[in-house]
Amino acid sequence: MAGHSHWAGIKHKKGKADKQRSKIFSKLSKEITVAAKLGDKDPAMNPRLRSAIQAARAANMPKENIERAIDKSLANTGANFESLRYEGFGPDKIAVIVEALTDNKNRTASNIRTIFQKSGGSLGTQGSASHNFNQIGVIKIVRNEISDEKIFELAIESGAEECISNENYHEIQCPMNEIYNVKKKLEEKINNFISTEIEWIPLNSVQIAKDKEEEIIKFFEILEDDDDVQNVYSNVVFLK
Repeated sequence: MAGHSHWAGIKHKKGKADKQRSKIFSKLSKEITVAAKLGDKDPAMNPRLRSAIQAARAANMPKENIERAIDKSLANTGANFESLRYEGFGPDKIAVIVEALTDNKNRTASNIRTIFQKSGGSLGTQGSASHNFNQIGVIKIVRNEISDEKIFELAIESGAEECISNENYHEIQCPMNEIYNVKKKLEEKINNFISTEIEWIPLNSVQIAKDKEEEIIKFFEILEDDDDVQNVYSNVVFLK
């Protein structure tokens, strides 16, 4: 789930991926359940569910886990999850956006507020941090799925605004309200997607000194360790 404003690239670089596997599966399962509950149970008819399943497969989630998450959406009993966004400022006053799926917003708000306060930061009101970001659609594709030249051509044909290729994946950027239209056109030629998400991209990044890096990474790790937290975005950039 790494991205521009997403800190997860740092997490994986630090070798945290294996330790976080069960947490990642839990968050992906929750997204699958919510997507199936809000729309059609058939992934072919539900782009959000299809994208959630593709992300789960990219994370090597077992097939039975995916099926169990879909089945959970059929039960009349159980939690109704609500999508919430929290904004605030972390260590060194970095801007932070936290996206959560929760069945108890009082619990989630209290937990997130405590994490911010213990880090020396503060939770703000809606808009306090998000004005530092733009929301865009971001689609990531397995690198060896298609050549740089062909993905660039396909991105233009599908109506995307940007196409970036790096050593691990191709990234397609588009307006957030067009993400599933662009994705549908890409699916005509591509099978393996890593993720399809609306991401918060910082308008201006803030560079953090090396001696502050561990403190901020620890703050992000504690946030993502919360069961209700789905995504964490920030405007921080670590000095190399």
